Amino acid sequence: MAVWTIQYGLSGLGMRIGSRRGDLISRLVADPRLREDPFPAYDEIRAMGAMAHGSFISATANYATATELLRSDIFQAGPTPVPFPRLARLLDAVREPRALSVVDPPSLIAISAPQHTRLRRLVTRAFTARAIAALSKRVEGLANELLDRIEATNSGTFDVIGSYAALLPVTVIAEILGVPAGMRDLFRELGDDVALALEPGMPWRDYRRSDAASRRFHAWFDEHIARLRREPEDNLLSHMIQAADGADRLTDTELRVTAMLVLGAGFETTVNLIGNAVPLLLANPGQLDRLRREPAGWPNAIEEVLRHDSPVQFTLRIPREDAEVAGTSLPAGRPVLILLGGANRDPAVFPDPNVFDTARANAREHLAFSSGVHFCLGAQLARLEAATATRVLFERFPDLRLDGRPVRRGNRVLRGYTHMPLAPQARVGVEP
Repeated sequence: MAVWTIQYGLSGLGMRIGSRRGDLISRLVADPRLREDPFPAYDEIRAMGAMAHGSFISATANYATATELLRSDIFQAGPTPVPFPRLARLLDAVREPRALSVVDPPSLIAISAPQHTRLRRLVTRAFTARAIAALSKRVEGLANELLDRIEATNSGTFDVIGSYAALLPVTVIAEILGVPAGMRDLFRELGDDVALALEPGMPWRDYRRSDAASRRFHAWFDEHIARLRREPEDNLLSHMIQAADGADRLTDTELRVTAMLVLGAGFETTVNLIGNAVPLLLANPGQLDRLRREPAGWPNAIEEVLRHDSPVQFTLRIPREDAEVAGTSLPAGRPVLILLGGANRDPAVFPDPNVFDTARANAREHLAFSSGVHFCLGAQLARLEAATATRVLFERFPDLRLDGRPVRRGNRVLRGYTHMPLAPQARVGVEP
């Protein structure tokens, strides 16, 4: 209870109070009515200036300012940083090592140099350009295997999220970590619950789910790490264990939390990316036809999905000391919401930003994968998986249509769908 109160309860209360007072920044976090379409609110915040200030928090939807903050060494990273030093120390004291979540130190998204540099160096070897290129055939083969299964069992409609978009990335990342095939369905379920920890102001009921999932991950990884010590394999976790037993001296806690982050981040974002791409492409048949004629355009199409409907909508930063950003003074400890989804629609950088254009020349300049030292280490894998998955899907089912209204997930940070019914044959669908 103490962990939830410090890390989520107090901030959630502040956001709800701010939202009731009409604070637009707080409403983005606390008001469920803005989850479906937050983009007009982003435009309003951008119109307030490079940096907007609410009751309890500041925010930016300005591309240049967001980039500056993401690359700054002054601002502490982490989805749910605690602004007050005394509370932060108390939180460190009450955290349990076998209940740490993906947002708790020593998670890569919650630490800074030199610890961040050391851990990231060990994980990066699994995500080099050469390593990702070597996965290309496996990803395409897996996409076809999953679609074969859909064709064999399909009765006219299938859920592209549950039967395709989720299964492809979780299988790939599980193979990278050496997770047995029989555990992957469970890991997908647990990954959804663990990802709730990314939500600022997470309610108590969601915290209990997320905490229980984190504990199950820790227990399983304890056994998995012990087995890999006895019987090393050629996978990322085995390599990290070897480093842990060598000069780098990784602790078992560092191993477990890093593996949990790689597993969770390795498929949650990609599930949303693939899911967000499908209705956008179906709603723009002319662009989809062009991609069929010119398949070399698929990678840029995915960059435009990342820009237009970012799988991660915002992140938080807190200045460790008094700072000045975009002509605005920010006191130490003042939370700043970096609206990635808003920065990616900044008209100063992206002309006609609300238009989805798979041929957009500068689509790749988006901030969907963050920037600076916390740039997503799995970005290239996500790009490969999404481009392959969408291309193969539309090649196999050229007459694909929505067969019902897609259901958005309730998250604020992670933007995607929980359910999306598709019909492989032409029929009247429902626009997203």
